[in-house]
Amino acid sequence: MLDAFAPVCERRGETDRARRFRERMASLSAALETAGWDGDWYRRAYFDDGTPLGSARNPECRIDCLAQAWATLSGAVPKDRAEQALAAMEAHLVDEEAGMIRLLTPAFDTFPNDPGYIMGYIPGVRENGGQYTHGALWAVKAVAASGRLDRAASLLAMLSPVSHGQRPDIYQTEPYVVAADVYGVAPHTGRGGWTWYTGSAGWMYRVAVEDVLGFGLEGGDTIRLRTALPSAWDRARIRYRDPRTGGTYDILLERAGSVPEARLDGLALPWGPEIRVPLAAGEHAVVIRVGA
Repeated sequence: MLDAFAPVCERRGETDRARRFRERMASLSAALETAGWDGDWYRRAYFDDGTPLGSARNPECRIDCLAQAWATLSGAVPKDRAEQALAAMEAHLVDEEAGMIRLLTPAFDTFPNDPGYIMGYIPGVRENGGQYTHGALWAVKAVAASGRLDRAASLLAMLSPVSHGQRPDIYQTEPYVVAADVYGVAPHTGRGGWTWYTGSAGWMYRVAVEDVLGFGLEGGDTIRLRTALPSAWDRARIRYRDPRTGGTYDILLERAGSVPEARLDGLALPWGPEIRVPLAAGEHAVVIRVGA
């Protein structure tokens, strides 16, 4: 946020404030690489007595999902460390058998410092070692941002309530709404909780549309589309109606043809990793062929 607001301050003539923002950003980034880096991943926090949380030295909560995901999403750390942190997250927190991404592991139980209300949950339940679905989706978003589209699509499918609904005896909740959490302790591993009551539903939609499908809006007058599909997909379709222009866009991405191409209403668009389509009134068709 500091990085984004500094140019805004400059445009407003607030050069001193822009300078302070950039200095603070540099200070925080330096702290991440000293006090924040644990050796294989990023720490979550510190207690008042200086004890780290989310460190390999901890008996509980050795690694936390949020710190690893936001290392990538923030853009505030070196790329090699961000990738190392994501690899650690996958190794320690992704449970493909249970179809979940844990918030942290091991769960809090007898931790000598008080981490707050989270320790009030039974180990493996809700945030305390289960899946906190907001965090799980930020993890998927980070994987997509790292350039691993296939893995992001696979993880998103794993988290989908439709996938969990294939095992109703385990999931034990509705397969058509997102659960705020998934339990991570036997005999309830994989059970969903707090449906109909989570902002992570909006995050699942955003991650699916923006990060996996590659659809976004830019500058208020342009659609931005990534010219790629997960390798397991043959096609994807988006229908978008712009509320300002009233324009409607039928967008098809498909794996077809020998030469990649993009067309707007039949006319060729310049090809690249992303294409941009101007928003306008009326009905429009966009076809992106990524090659068979």
